[in-house]
This record gives sequence, C-alpha cells and structure tokens, in this order.
Amino acid sequence: MKKVVIFDMDGTLVDSSTTIVNAINHVRAKLNLEPLETNLILEKVNDPELDPAQYFYEVPAFTPEHEEWFSSYYTQNHERELNLYTNILELLKNLKEKGFKMAIATNSYRSSTLESLSHLKILDYFESLACYDDVGRGKPAPDMLEKNLKDLKATSEEALFIGDSERDMLASKSANIDYIMINWGFSDYKNAINKVADLEKAILEA
Repeated sequence: MKKVVIFDMDGTLVDSSTTIVNAINHVRAKLNLEPLETNLILEKVNDPELDPAQYFYEVPAFTPEHEEWFSSYYTQNHERELNLYTNILELLKNLKEKGFKMAIATNSYRSSTLESLSHLKILDYFESLACYDDVGRGKPAPDMLEKNLKDLKATSEEALFIGDSERDMLASKSANIDYIMINWGFSDYKNAINKVADLEKAILEA
C-alpha cells in the first residue's frame, strides 16, 4: 500500500472553474483583449502543448503584473466562487485517519493556493505544498512532485498522484510516480475515475 497521496488542486479537489475563467478574463481586460469563452478556457488551461502566456494573454511570457492582476481577482472573489467537489472532505478525512501523508502539486501560485485551501478549511490535511512559484518548472515537468517527495522524505514508489489532466499524467510519468486520472474536474477522459468513492477504493488498493 502507498504511504503518500499527492493531489492536483484545481479540477481535482477544488472546483475553481469560475474563478480561473474570470481571473484570466480580468487580466485580458487589463490588456485590452476581448474575453474568452468559459468552455474554451477550461479546455485549454490543462493543454500541455499550449503556451499559456501567448494563448491567454498574447504575450511571450508572464510578467509580475499579470500575476498581480490574476492574484488580485482571486483574492477578492475566491470566497464566493470556490467550492470543494462533493465528498472530497470525507475522502481527506478518511485518508488521514488511515495514516496517509498528503500533499498538493499545483500550477497555481502559492498565495492563491494558500487562500483556496484555507478558505475551504482543508489546508491542515497537507504536509507538503508544491506550487508554480516554488519550483523551476510547472507541470508537466516533474519538479513539483519531486519537491513533495523531498518534503515528505518519501520515495517515488511510496507515492501516488491524483489529477485530472494530461499535464498531471505527464508529470507523474516523469517523476516515476503511479498516477490515477479523475474526470469530474476540467477534463473528460474515458476510463478515468468519476466518483470519489471509487477513487478512495483505488487509493487503498494501489
């Protein structure tokens, strides 16, 4: 049985679709760009082939100003726009009771991650956070997962990564960590797990 469970955050634990869409369009408005449709943003946000700065903001790279605008929207609106997916809290409680160490690997910035997890009252379940600005490269690179393992003094064989996107799957493969795909988030993968109860069963059997 595994000892460590690492979770992606957005689209896996947290339904942040409204906030992400609105924050991206908030930055686009600051750049005098037209808003993008919700479905298009959610379809593209986890595309590993996409250059997000170019696609979403039509710039060669993100700047501190982009981060400030995005984070400002997030801070002002996350309390009314973020929710845990159904039965996620029960899953976290059950895994903690069974002695699992848990971690987060997210392409969100640390400030937004802390705001989200604190507001949803689940921050204390996680012994390691690996965020976009904590490491050299975001997912699909393995850097975040490697930080989680280092923080928890665990090997890749002892860990399991749960995510909802191809970015997550590729990061897991690069870090040599077993992976479980779910599809109640931003993605819709065939043969992925679509119930939290089934995810808990899969974790316990891994």
